[in-house]
Amino acid sequence: MSEPLIPMHGGYRNLKSFQVARLVYDVTALFVHRYVDRLSRTRDQMVQAARSGVQNIAEGSVASGTSKKMELKLTNVAKASLEELRLDYEDFLRQGG
Repeated sequence: MSEPLIPMHGGYRNLKSFQVARLVYDVTALFVHRYVDRLSRTRDQMVQAARSGVQNIAEGSVASGTSKKMELKLTNVAKASLEELRLDYEDFLRQGG
């Protein structure tokens, strides 16, 4: 049996990385609502970093059918976004939050 021209892709909802990133996004939205001043730029940055992690995992999964290079690039963007978020949480704790 021959392989299809474009391989299967886009099963990101089953990826543990997507599921955990989505949970982190949901928890971050609740966290900033409760603990970070609504006028703070950090609040928006944290939510956007969490969202970027989720979205880039999904985009990378969909792109994997046509470009492994793009899949890796988007996965790295997701990883970097979630690292940025981790640092924001560390800063919050370090500054006595």
